Amino acid sequence: QVQLVESGGGLVQPGGSLRLSCAASGFTFRTYAMKWYRQAPGKERELVAGISRSGSTTNYADSVKGRFTISRDNTKNTVKLQMNSLKPEDTAVYYCNAPVGPLGSWGQGTQVTVSS
Repeated sequence: QVQLVESGGGLVQPGGSLRLSCAASGFTFRTYAMKWYRQAPGKERELVAGISRSGSTTNYADSVKGRFTISRDNTKNTVKLQMNSLKPEDTAVYYCNAPVGPLGSWGQGTQVTVSS
């Protein structure tokens, strides 16, 4: 059974940093690209960042380029999202995604709130 478990969210002041982590199990992690999405209240879920199977290729939404970094460890089956220079508009629930199954697989999400 595919399982994705996010952690690391919380309340942070503008300009601060957080590091999200996603622990994956139930599938061959190293053979799948991974993505982070987020969903703010009243808005659609949006792609934040993606990383290739080997970790050699990454891509980011324009809104987070230069501030967020996605990485993965195929020995530990984890994918992380380092978020720096956080802004209030980064407030959202952040989800880990794997393209496993007909609709993809999602974690339960972790709340990130950027506020003074």
